[in-house]
Amino acid sequence: MLKKWARSALMGLTLSALIGAILPVAGAVEITIACGAVGIESRLCREGTESWAAATGHRVRLIQSPNLSNNRLALFQQMLAAGSSDVDLFQIDVIWPGILATHLIDLNPYYGEEQRQAHWKTLIDNNTIGGELKAIPWFTDIGLLYYRSDLLDKYGLPVPETWSQLASAAMRVVDAEREAGRVRMTGFVFQARAYEGLTCNALEWIASYGGGQILSPGGAIDLHNPRAVSALNQVAGWIGTFVSKGVLTYDEEDARGVFQSGNAVFMRNWPYAWALAQADGSPVKGLVGVAPLPKGGIDGRHAGTLGGWGLAVSRYSKHPALAADLARHLTSEAEQIRRAIAGAFNPTRPAVYRNAAVLAAHPFMGSLSELMDNAVVRPSRIAGERYNQFSTIFWNAVHDILSGRAAAADSLAAAERRLRRLSRNGRW
Repeated sequence: MLKKWARSALMGLTLSALIGAILPVAGAVEITIACGAVGIESRLCREGTESWAAATGHRVRLIQSPNLSNNRLALFQQMLAAGSSDVDLFQIDVIWPGILATHLIDLNPYYGEEQRQAHWKTLIDNNTIGGELKAIPWFTDIGLLYYRSDLLDKYGLPVPETWSQLASAAMRVVDAEREAGRVRMTGFVFQARAYEGLTCNALEWIASYGGGQILSPGGAIDLHNPRAVSALNQVAGWIGTFVSKGVLTYDEEDARGVFQSGNAVFMRNWPYAWALAQADGSPVKGLVGVAPLPKGGIDGRHAGTLGGWGLAVSRYSKHPALAADLARHLTSEAEQIRRAIAGAFNPTRPAVYRNAAVLAAHPFMGSLSELMDNAVVRPSRIAGERYNQFSTIFWNAVHDILSGRAAAADSLAAAERRLRRLSRNGRW
């Protein structure tokens, strides 16, 4: 039985579903897609599906999914476990193919080798489970540092290369701005609510200090190590100083809201936030820069977590071929160019990063290709269908550290013990 929030979301979203405006034709069917609604995602999804509907004569109904990825996953799992045919095409997180694999069709018959090669191989490999392509890459993400270029210039500060430099710059600007009467100014906003977004942030901090990626390619657990402890201790020390305690409840949109309103010096977020920060009416339009996330000291590295979303066809769809055709349209080069320009959504096709119109709209995208090659990959393929359980243990441990409920060493040690108890002879 669906949970109350899931039933409410599904009922409300069904009532507000958007239907492609086309004239009915003989044999026309309706394809339902569950899209995200972070930033302008819903609008771009609607526009893309309308163009497919106009070209094919079929109809499309949009269902907007919950913004929090773990809430969205729970809703999708309940629908798929029930064998529901209500949704044909799902927008799924880069970490979900292994979790949802048994409920998704193989897209290889609908998506040829040449089409697959047009995307980053890492993403195609990520979406391939047991030789079956479970999702077509739609847009990809990597964690980035946003900064107020005007404030750094005002105080003669460089773009920080290390986390220590970020902390020093943030404290300097916050102290000065508050003395000048801007009492709401905070130094750094990021995603610290207890959910998947915190897993992404924490992996970046730990990897930037050389603390590993929690789980080795062979499935060995390596969470409680000195570099991981040091990284999380440092971040915990920020809370309540130049970082507001409110960050412990922030997701992507909460962080963006504070930063875009002009009340934060730095922000960690995904590339989508760029287009919104630069939009007409944005209080920080023209005042924002983008850079790689800081390193964990001079011997550390820039580490952004790889994110992104793909399109997957439900095994229970009554129209799998049409759903796959819609997915092929939405992930086409033309659509990825349009979405990159309109919303700064990172293409999954390397060729699009060389497109002149894309680079004119968002010059920073030219440097993202190299960052993608060195991104931090969450261990979802290793953990498989148990990844959500794995990540929940991790993000709760990190949230306890940041909120002051537990010391980093104790919390990570306890989390590692839990993970080992759930493992198969110490390996996932």
